[in-house]
Amino acid sequence: MSDTFTESRGGETGPGISRENADVGRGNARSPLLLTLLGPLQASRDGLPLPLGPLKQRLVLAVLLTRPNTPVSLEELTDAVWPDDPPRTARKNLQVYVSTLRRVLDPEDLGRLRHGPGGYVLHLGADECDTLRFEDLARRGDAEVRASAPSRAAPLYRQALALWRGEPFSDLAAHADVLRASVERQHARRLTVYEAWAEAQLETGEPAPVADTVDEMVSRHPLRERLRAAQLTALHRVGRRTEALAAYDDCRQQLSRELGLEPGAALQSAYRSLLEEVAPSRSRGGPTGSRLLPPDLTDFTGRERELEDVSVQLGREGGPPVLLTGPAGVGKTALAVHVAHHLAARYPDGVVATRLCAEDGSPRPWASVLAELARSLGRTERLPTDREEATAAWRSWLSGRRILLLLDDAPDVTALEPLLPPSGTTAALVTSRSRLPCLEPVHRTELPPLSVEEALHLLGRIVGHSRVAAEYTAATRIVTATGLLPFALRAGGNRLSVLRHMPLAQYADRLEHPLEALDELASGGLGVRARLAGAWARLPSATRDTLHALASLPGPAFTLSTAARALGSDGRNAQRALEDLIDVGVLAPPSRPEVTAHVAAGPEAERYELPWLTLLFAREQAAAPGTGR
Repeated sequence: MSDTFTESRGGETGPGISRENADVGRGNARSPLLLTLLGPLQASRDGLPLPLGPLKQRLVLAVLLTRPNTPVSLEELTDAVWPDDPPRTARKNLQVYVSTLRRVLDPEDLGRLRHGPGGYVLHLGADECDTLRFEDLARRGDAEVRASAPSRAAPLYRQALALWRGEPFSDLAAHADVLRASVERQHARRLTVYEAWAEAQLETGEPAPVADTVDEMVSRHPLRERLRAAQLTALHRVGRRTEALAAYDDCRQQLSRELGLEPGAALQSAYRSLLEEVAPSRSRGGPTGSRLLPPDLTDFTGRERELEDVSVQLGREGGPPVLLTGPAGVGKTALAVHVAHHLAARYPDGVVATRLCAEDGSPRPWASVLAELARSLGRTERLPTDREEATAAWRSWLSGRRILLLLDDAPDVTALEPLLPPSGTTAALVTSRSRLPCLEPVHRTELPPLSVEEALHLLGRIVGHSRVAAEYTAATRIVTATGLLPFALRAGGNRLSVLRHMPLAQYADRLEHPLEALDELASGGLGVRARLAGAWARLPSATRDTLHALASLPGPAFTLSTAARALGSDGRNAQRALEDLIDVGVLAPPSRPEVTAHVAAGPEAERYELPWLTLLFAREQAAAPGTGR
């Protein structure tokens, strides 16, 4: 239920980061040359991009960057550039590539790229390459940990993690085994540094940054117990105990199923601490009165109409469940949590939240979720194992109690039905990307993107209202390029809060470039692409095929006939395909211009618009190997 990882880099100071430590990340301000490979391979001098030439020349540079300041033999370079059948002119071609790179990277002939007995060596300082800076910061963080100074270690680790802009060598790794191996090493190192940061951050007494970012790392490394222990501890300490219990249960099941193991000592210790905290609170407050919610966002912005609508509906005793729907990243969970905090006083017997999907997006077993809810609310007796009997027992127990259930990220009606309360004093607030058309009775509230004014206000709260006011036009371009989605706005805003020297217009240019936008909307490894990938994985294959086809359109807006041509089908089948996209929350219902005497109200008057970032991601997927497109 988190949105951002507020990292610090390039002089930005975050929680617990002193000005002295913040200066560590400013190496590129002192050095005119900067090579970055924690993302697409890029080079710049004095902030201006350098031309790196054709694919094979970039491969040569990439291989040299896997071992900076270390000789790389001619044979290794040849194998990387021509893995199958090198031409007779391979040596000559390599010399040309190296000579060109030398002119680009070392125009003053400082000996940066040399040939010696062991091969070619690319000489770089720690302030000239992001991987070298990453290692320098991580080593300094390790030294502070050994000195028992977590408050100094955490910001150093955090600055190291903030250097990641995406997948290392994302544009080149598929072409060479040596680069793929380097990517694996970089990911392993990033995981170790993240774990060290999380533990140091927890030691500082500020667990929120860990709780806000750990889920993305766990989704990549679900069986890593050191990481899981940090996740459990962080969720516990920010009050998200329901999620902490679910995280432990998920890890325990995966370890048992995939490795035949029980959780290790560190994870079990974190779990015991959670149980010891929960038990005394229940003994003091009785079996009811639990309040297990994620923290409310301090910069929650806008949504006045939806907030009033949901609050009024939940205030009607005996009313149906309230369903918040909308696409990934639109802020459904944030609004639901905000409402739950706002209305908590109305529900003295308990306000609890739980997620209905696991970290990989798969539906959690109903029995596990139901047991977690019952345990969180103080029910001690075991529920029946039969679905119908357990549902009846759960609803009977809820009857007469004033409880608010926040059921987050419902994948379908089947996962949701056993958890819903009976009509009466217990209320349910549900979020889902799908419209759940089979769920009745229910009050549906569709959550649209923010208005431009709301988005600008949120951006101002992240980067500073004065900065937005000074470049208002550029700020408007930025919020428009994020699709007015809060999650994307937070990712972009956090990046701008780090890059305080960057004019907003320059960042707007990047976001408006179709090949750069998703790379730019990333914050410490947690970004829009990862969120969209999770949503994509949960779509039916037919729905993904529809998006593959729509990815060929030149822009996000289209009519039914345009979609039919892209899909290669007739209008009726195309309309059904678009309705499927609407049902799963990917596409908004069509807009229709005002009907006049001169404008007919037929199907072609309707205009559909695919969210811009979704379209960019669909284009990436359509271009990926194995899609058949």
